[in-house]
Amino acid sequence: MTAVLACVGAISAYQSGAEENLALLHKNEAAIQKTEAANLWAYYQAKGEKQNLAELGAALSQEASPQRKRFDADAARYREEKEPIRKRAEALEQEVVKSNAASEERLHRHHRWAQATTIIQISIALAAITILTRRKWMQHLSMGAAAIGVVLTGLALFGV
Repeated sequence: MTAVLACVGAISAYQSGAEENLALLHKNEAAIQKTEAANLWAYYQAKGEKQNLAELGAALSQEASPQRKRFDADAARYREEKEPIRKRAEALEQEVVKSNAASEERLHRHHRWAQATTIIQISIALAAITILTRRKWMQHLSMGAAAIGVVLTGLALFGV
């Protein structure tokens, strides 16, 4: 029984570590995407400031002057350049939400695998004590812990 439990425990420990690594990977992706989105929002804001300055220049220029035409053209160009930047920043923010959700799901799975590993290790220890003490109640306790560990392993396997 202890050899089988040791194998199940080893698999649970491996899966726990793998899920934790995937959770960290998704969290890292979210941080990178958040930084990129912040950079795009700063770029969007800079384009908006340039647009405002061009509009101010146009407002302060004489009606038919070449400067006014240039300011109007610049303001229109900045207005057009802002829209794709905004869309990309919003898309990145949605990716951040998805990456954070994936990280949370993986972290939950990691915790379930870790719980299974812990209970299985406890049942192995109880089985060893049972062999030394030859107490029947200790054997039942060990088997109960093993059953709980196997159930937790099943839950972890199915992502519950």
